[in-house]
Amino acid sequence: MLRNELIGRLRALPPGRRLITALDVPDTAAALALAGRLGPRGGFVKVGLELFSAGGPEVVTALRGLGRDVFLDLKYHDIPNTVASAARQAARLGASLCTIHAANGRAAMEAAAKALAEAPPAADGGRPALLAVTVLTSLSAADLDEVAPGGGSLADRVARLAMLAWESGCDGLVCSAADLPALRRVVGPGPLVVTPGIRPADGSLDDQKRVATPRQAAAAGADFLVIGRPVTQAPDPAAALAALAADFA
Repeated sequence: MLRNELIGRLRALPPGRRLITALDVPDTAAALALAGRLGPRGGFVKVGLELFSAGGPEVVTALRGLGRDVFLDLKYHDIPNTVASAARQAARLGASLCTIHAANGRAAMEAAAKALAEAPPAADGGRPALLAVTVLTSLSAADLDEVAPGGGSLADRVARLAMLAWESGCDGLVCSAADLPALRRVVGPGPLVVTPGIRPADGSLDDQKRVATPRQAAAAGADFLVIGRPVTQAPDPAAALAALAADFA
């Protein structure tokens, strides 16, 4: 499936379906139990490093068996051949979204994008969208200066990585709502954008440094939102997710 067609299909999903619950739990049993408590708005879930390390590909298969779309958020960062092979596995598992670090470089992003374009399509003709992670929402400008001094401002780094990812064939980006308006001015409306660091207006920041409410993220132009602890640690995850979905619609 061509990039523009895939992006259009994903953007056509109703707002409630474009909220992704992060299943950051320690094992498959906990993930499946939590997925079952999310209610009708819990159709899209994220499998990250913790859960995938515990449950492996089988947890993705099990969640797909429950009718969930899966955001496979493993943030590939390796040599081009390895990330291409990993992307093919994401397609084989039926993931809807997968991630790569933009800092991995042009060759690796091009290899992953090519692997997904050439992978056998899913039953509905689709394939995973490849999303580039620009700068993690847990990192501040001071953090970046510590690990990569002299690289420019936080906004400059995000914009540079975003443009590189789009030119390299990625379908979209992962970035904070705070970075999104400036990013859109650089890369335009084309890339699909998934925004983490989402919190209700009165929610705790936890370990995030750049957060937004669903309404703020929508106004900034986010297509999908990733929501973790405000839902997964709520007494009633389905109610918490529904409230956040109402703020995104």
